[in-house]
Amino acid sequence: MSSKKRIAILSPVAWRTPPRQYGAWETVAGNITEGLVARGWDVTLFASGDSITRARLHSVVAKGYEEDRSIDPKVAEYLHIAEAFEHAAEFDLIHSHYDFMALGYTRLVETPVLTTIHGFSSPQIMAVYEKYRAGYFVSISDSDRAPGLNYLATVYNGIDLALYPQRTSRGEDLIFIGRIHPDKGVHLAIETARLSGRRLLIAGIVQDANYFRDEVQPHLDDQQVCYVGAVDVKQKNDLFAGAFALLHLNTIPERFGLVLAEANAAGVPVIAMDLGSCREVIEHGATGFLVSDVCGAVKALEDVPAIADDACRRRVQERFSIATMVEGYERVYERVFLLESERKPPQSR
Repeated sequence: MSSKKRIAILSPVAWRTPPRQYGAWETVAGNITEGLVARGWDVTLFASGDSITRARLHSVVAKGYEEDRSIDPKVAEYLHIAEAFEHAAEFDLIHSHYDFMALGYTRLVETPVLTTIHGFSSPQIMAVYEKYRAGYFVSISDSDRAPGLNYLATVYNGIDLALYPQRTSRGEDLIFIGRIHPDKGVHLAIETARLSGRRLLIAGIVQDANYFRDEVQPHLDDQQVCYVGAVDVKQKNDLFAGAFALLHLNTIPERFGLVLAEANAAGVPVIAMDLGSCREVIEHGATGFLVSDVCGAVKALEDVPAIADDACRRRVQERFSIATMVEGYERVYERVFLLESERKPPQSR
């Protein structure tokens, strides 16, 4: 790939890129940025001012609005997105990780825009995707696609394997890492722990306070069910080191599930609901188990000892590394450049 191509990566500004704790979209945008830089691309990252990158950093928002509550989220988002598109002429491609909001700018610039769709948060936003359906889109799993959009490829999210070394021994705890929200099935993980007699450690930000109060907090006893709060990479690795298995009993189709790959990278088997992308990330019987209910999860725990730690990590190395992800995006970029050259005579640019 040509190192002369100029790429703008538009990351969200809810959190720093990469995030300190939670922030899946920022994690992926950061990983793509660093992977492209390592392969010789000329990259500018549009992100919060405290972001960390080897690319050029362009920011108009000092900190993520979730980390500094004095910042108005909508003001930050509009300033941030507009800034990137006001500089569009400086780039050969804008790679947006900003959901549907950036799509409204795409017809106002000559620079092609590639949008990675990290998930459809509600049916209401589909009107925007429908209007801009002819744009360039990438899905993060085959299962998370909307009909009629111009998808160029599926590119799986990649993680930095250096951050998640394979553990040296297995633990006995069940762990849950993710948003404390009904979608992620924390209550099902608690039920699985109760029925199996194993301790459950719950980590993550509380995104639904009512759910936490009603469905999680009553079960916290600091013995069998414990809440440890939001965790950074080091704390995640500490959890992985003592884990028997990661429970990911999602109640809606999973879009990708970075934590599934992170756990497998550390050698931790994953028990996940067979909804959405889980069957694309987890190889049933080899890196974990796909189940349909709590009873299935409890039964799967009996077979966890048969899962080899190194098999879990090997699958992540092959399919969900930064290198594999970046190579996938390089192919997509090539296709965008080709389509643009066919659509526009060179002198019109």
